[in-house]
Amino acid sequence: MKNRCEWAKEEPDITYHDMEWGKPQHDDQKLFEFLILEGAQAGLSWTTILKRRDGYRKAFSDFDVLKVSKYNKKHIKKLLKDESIIRNNLKINSAINNANQFLKIQEEYGSFDNYLWGFVNHKPIKNTFKKLSELPTSTKISEKLSEDLKKRGFNFVGPTICYALMQAIGMVNDHTYGCYLYEK
Repeated sequence: MKNRCEWAKEEPDITYHDMEWGKPQHDDQKLFEFLILEGAQAGLSWTTILKRRDGYRKAFSDFDVLKVSKYNKKHIKKLLKDESIIRNNLKINSAINNANQFLKIQEEYGSFDNYLWGFVNHKPIKNTFKKLSELPTSTKISEKLSEDLKKRGFNFVGPTICYALMQAIGMVNDHTYGCYLYEK
């Protein structure tokens, strides 16, 4: 049996931990996906979101940022009835708004990847935490990222959400010491 981070105890968390969490991600479509999912997760468990991930893919056009940016009232009405996602009006509207802001950043920086990874000088920060309780919920970098995203019109991007995003896409490696993925 593999030693994993304490939070990865059962599915779908185990597969997510082993295959995705903390691995550097540079594809803008994937970055948009995680931005939307992390925002949807606010106030809920990540496991809840992972279990609805396929529903989110269908509901949000496989995270095609251009398509999502064009969603209108008709789309919102449909999404509010979609039981395969979190049916929260603020979170749904946030996803559409954030898609529009995402496109502006792509235009300005060439990609969302260039913008986002610039906060860590384009290389992952490797932390050395021994146990889950040592992991921060936010850092100075996630606070700066949050502040900048908010200035650009994004929402559901507080420092905690930004830090979770940074962990998910490998901007920080928070696999704990003893996890089989710690060194990778």
